[in-house]
Amino acid sequence: MPREKGRSVIATNRKARHNYTVLDTYECGIVLQGTEVKALRQGKASLVDAFATIEFGEVWLHALHIAEYGHGSWTNHPVRRKRKLLLHRREIDQLTGRVHDGNLTLVPLQMYFSDGYAKVELALAKGKQAHDKRRDIAERTAKREVERELGRRVKGM
Repeated sequence: MPREKGRSVIATNRKARHNYTVLDTYECGIVLQGTEVKALRQGKASLVDAFATIEFGEVWLHALHIAEYGHGSWTNHPVRRKRKLLLHRREIDQLTGRVHDGNLTLVPLQMYFSDGYAKVELALAKGKQAHDKRRDIAERTAKREVERELGRRVKGM
């Protein structure tokens, strides 16, 4: 049976871009158990409190919530377990250096299936201060107002 093609999004971390400035993104594979994959295919995942750490040269994803598979039995997985992320060695070394040097963190932005494989989009990010968040909201509002006014002028209002 051939694998499905394309990219289907399972879950997104909508607050991540609000709370963090994204500096770089990485596509990671993720090590899952059987019932976790079945639950993901049903779209039962949440990245709300999830974060990643680097421990002993490996990248681990913490606090990712994958709900129990409805038709599973005693073989069901723990809902919030530590899951290993799969990256190339040079990417892990690069991330290790950048996380330990600066005030940076690893935040998952999105979880999706890419050609049948579960993937996580991991961001190297810097936390925003409250005034940075307010400035971003003000810029977004101003841009929206300009676009609205240009639309009115084109229509002749």
